Amino acid sequence: MTVITDTLIEGLTFPTGARWHDGHLWFSDTHACEVLAYDPGTGALNTVAEVPGRPSGLGFLPDGRLLVASTVDRTVLRREVDGTLVVHADVSGIATWHVNDMCVDRTGRAYLGNHGDDSTPPSPPRAADLAMIEPDGTVHAVATDMMFAGGMVVTAAGDTLVVAEARATPGRLTAFTVEPDGSLAQRRVLAEFDPGVSPYGLAVDGEDGIWVASPVSGEAIRVDATGTVTDRLAVPDPYTLALGGADGRDLFVGTATTWVPEEAADRRTGAVRLLRVTVPAARP
Repeated sequence: MTVITDTLIEGLTFPTGARWHDGHLWFSDTHACEVLAYDPGTGALNTVAEVPGRPSGLGFLPDGRLLVASTVDRTVLRREVDGTLVVHADVSGIATWHVNDMCVDRTGRAYLGNHGDDSTPPSPPRAADLAMIEPDGTVHAVATDMMFAGGMVVTAAGDTLVVAEARATPGRLTAFTVEPDGSLAQRRVLAEFDPGVSPYGLAVDGEDGIWVASPVSGEAIRVDATGTVTDRLAVPDPYTLALGGADGRDLFVGTATTWVPEEAADRRTGAVRLLRVTVPAARP
């Protein structure tokens, strides 16, 4: 059902925040402090933003402007039409440590996680709040007690937010109902994984199936809308996913052998790999 077809990009530090938008794969090369856009048609790879605070999660406002989570600064930056970066929101009042992945819904609301603290596995993290940023930059805490919120996606109808809690025990996908004002309700566990699976990056398809990057177990895992695992594929060190391409069936997987900043910058073993899947991305 799923086949690894190619390695598209090599020599990266730590690819994360992957998103398919406007015919390109956009992603952060976090420890190189760059946001990149890749054109599958030509193979061109362009730097679209330089973010000294280490970029992570990405998303797009309805008018196409790029939002970038600046990890260390605990801010979200906005890339204007002329390419300049401005502060869209300051989330330091909510984020207790570095910010992480982010998704932006069709209305321009952004949901953003943070690490909680500077602990590393196997030590448990500090539970953290999830931030929601309105299109005008106003910030709200919309969920508490998140155990290292990694990837997150909004389903096609826009009424459900799914968050990967990478350092929960066991690792899980947590779902919320998105209220009309962007607040979150009806928190529930969509899927819990076997020991050794650490859900990180997420991508959603047109059937509300969710592809999950699990770097610890070295897999890309698909769960359906009920949380049932439908596919598992061995992929080395996956951290981020995006579903797109000409027919919506290209699953781009960002991989890296280490997340440690100094090691990642020195080794540059990060890559973007291409998989072909059966269920395409939802049409905009």
